[in-house]
Order: sequence, then structure tokens, then C-alpha cells
Amino acid sequence: MSLSSPASPANLHVVILAAGKGKRMVSDLPKVLHAVGGRPMLGHVIASAQRLGAARIVVVHGHGSEQVLARFGTVPGIAWAEQAEQLGTGHAVAQALPALPADGLALVLYGDVPLVRPESLTPLLAAAAAGGIGLLTVELPDPTGYGRIVRDDGGRVLRIVEEKDADAATKRIREGNTGILAAPLARLRDWVGRLGNANAQGEYYLTDIIEMAVGEGLAVVPHTVAAPEEVQGVNNRVQLAELERFYQRAQAEALMIAGATLADPARIDVRGEVSTGRDVQIDVNVVFEGRVVLGDRVRIGANCVLRDCTIADDVEIKPFTLIEQAEVGTRAQLGPYARLRPGTVLAEDTHVGNFVELKNSTLAAGAKANHLSYIGDATVGAAVNIGAGTITCNYDGVNKSRTVIGDGAFIGSNSSLIAPVTIGAQATVGAGSAIGKDVPDATLAITRAPQKTITSWKRPEKKT
Repeated sequence: MSLSSPASPANLHVVILAAGKGKRMVSDLPKVLHAVGGRPMLGHVIASAQRLGAARIVVVHGHGSEQVLARFGTVPGIAWAEQAEQLGTGHAVAQALPALPADGLALVLYGDVPLVRPESLTPLLAAAAAGGIGLLTVELPDPTGYGRIVRDDGGRVLRIVEEKDADAATKRIREGNTGILAAPLARLRDWVGRLGNANAQGEYYLTDIIEMAVGEGLAVVPHTVAAPEEVQGVNNRVQLAELERFYQRAQAEALMIAGATLADPARIDVRGEVSTGRDVQIDVNVVFEGRVVLGDRVRIGANCVLRDCTIADDVEIKPFTLIEQAEVGTRAQLGPYARLRPGTVLAEDTHVGNFVELKNSTLAAGAKANHLSYIGDATVGAAVNIGAGTITCNYDGVNKSRTVIGDGAFIGSNSSLIAPVTIGAQATVGAGSAIGKDVPDATLAITRAPQKTITSWKRPEKKT
């Protein structure tokens, strides 16, 4: 989705506050690295800033800096500012200001408020471009914990009062402050430089700039979000789980609008990006990770995991199948309990059945491995039939070697193909064989020892 912003991309600068410790998460992982939808919360916020076309993004880091920088330190277009002491939101913004130019527009976001949409931020940028402050607010039945938006009788914003500093009448106000705002950068720099900490928490509140702006006759333009979850911050794992469900419901609705049928929208997890064709059917407890592309009429059974894969039209994926970094061709049938590992490419009309694992292998059109097999580092031709219990012995403890099976070959059950080895076209490998030498086209290879029947043999018996 492309978004237009009243601010020129060269003129917009985003500050993301991500220095908090997050004690209530009870975790060694910094709060902003906890994931929603498979992506760290900070990653969601950075993505929103990028979609707005920010010229520069400054992330204010503090607690867990090493982990945060290890995860995002190489992302292009991001500058980093350290807040060694957490002395309030105003103090945090002050740490970012040296990394920003003298003018332009500034937008302040939070690393633990991951689901704010760019569409909700563009009205703030319009207000800032007009010389005022754009302020994002939220209406809540119970705004406990939020600063309150105080307005005059005409509805104009006068100031923001933090809850710990609010009297009983102010606490009854249901409009809460999200902390997200946009302002002219030069003005923001002046206001932040004049902040004090004479309040209940002894902190430098960024919210105090609202009263400064009003005192200077500038417009404070509020914009209220429709869905409170969009601006919900995360302070503990309960809130994290609540946001996860909100996020997943939105992903499920997007899939259904795009033409997919979900057996239960409450039982699907999208931890990346999914694109679907027409008339896709998805059963319960399916997990999508990374980038997944589904063609028309794809059917996915219950409890499957698809990660970074492309699935062509009319493919059936039966329950409990895992597909990772693989390509699946038209009309293929997979599972149940199949596993496609990275580098697997299946052509049209292939079958990969129960308890079959493929890795770094290709199956040409019509090839089948229906039961209990491991096919690793193999090139399998068209219309090949691989019997139950077959394995390619591709690893000698140091090196991996390749198995090549020609078109139309038949591999009997319980065979071991010891790579490097080539099985010719239309060749047959007898069941129970261990094949370590190339098999010519249209021949039979068999390595079974002759069967013996010993009539005088008796089974051992336990002594009493």
C-alpha cells in the first residue's frame, strides 16, 4: 500500500522512543524486541515510519542496547541515540535532537506501540506542516494509566495532565493521550529545551510542550484513532497477547477479503506476509511465516506450517505438513505429515506423502514419494516412483553428494541410494537394495542376499 503524506519525505524525521526497561515483561529480552505477528515491536514501528517516507529515523535506545543494535543496527536510514538514564519522554526526545536537522517536521513514535497505522499518522503531519502540533488521542471506557486530554468549552486542547498529577475531575476525562505527536522540528527543539521536571514523577514530560504551544497561540490538532488497540502500548505479556490476537484477527480478515476461506478466523497465525489467489481454503491452526505465496484453489489442512514458500494453483496440502523455503508446482499433493526443507522444488502433479522428508531436491512432473522416505540432495526425474522406506545416503560425515534418478525409474521399497550415484531412465531398483554404483537406463539393479530357509532352527526361549 502506498501512502501520500502532506510532508515531503525529505522534510519528515521520525523519533522512536525505545529505551525503556520493561520490568513488567519479566524478561532478559528488551521489551521492544518482543514480537507481535512474528516481528519485534520495534520492527513494526520502523516499518510504519518507512512507509511514511521519513528522511531519517532516530531510535532512542537504552535498556538492552546491545540486543537492540544487534537486531536493527544495520537497517539503512536509521540513526541511534542513547538514553543512558530514563528521565522521561521529554528527556528521551532531547537525546535524539542532535541527530536531526534544524528544521523540517518531527514525528514522535514509541517502540512498544507497534500497531499504529501510517493512515492514522498523516493527519498529525498535516497539522505540523501548518505550523501547529498534531496529537494522536484515544477514547477509552477506562483510561487509567493514560494522560488526560484537557479541552476548553469550545473543544480546543489546552494541555495534557499525566494521571499521577491529575485531580479527581481530570481523571474522569475519557480521552487519553497516546504520546504520539508531530510538530515543526525547530519548535520542538525550543520546547524540549525548556522542559522542567516539577511533577509527581520527577521526569521531563514531552506532554508539557502542548501547554507551551497553546500559550504561544499555536493550534493543537487532535486526531482520535478508531480502534484503541492501534495505540495500545505493551507493558506485560498479557497486553502482548492481547495485541497479538488483535493483529491476527486483522490478518485473518485481510485474507478473507482477498478471497480465502478460513475454517476459523480465530485459529490462524500470520507471522509475515501472505498473498493468496482465488478460492483458497485454509483449515484451523495453520501458521504462515516469512513470505508465503498461495495460488488459486490451494487447500491447506489443519496444523500446517508454511515458511517462505511459493505454492502454485490447485495444490493440496494435507494436515501436519511443514514447508520451508520450497516451491510447489501445480496440482501437487503433500502430506499428511510431510516435510519440505529448504531448496526443495516440486513440479506439477507430484506426490509427497506421509512421513516423507525432502531437502535440496527437485521432483520433476508426476514423480511420487508416497511413504516414509528421505530424499536429500537429489534430482528426481519425471514419473519416478520412490517406494516406502527409501533414503538417499547423501552425507558421509564431511561432504554431501547428489543422487540423480532418471525419468520413469522405479525405486523399490526400503532401498538405500548411496550418493554420488545415478539411476538411469526407466531403470528399476529392487526392494531392499543398497545401490552404490550407477544403474544404466532400463535395467534392474538388486543387491539382496539370497533368501535361506532353515528348517531345524528354533527360536530362543527364556529360562525359568
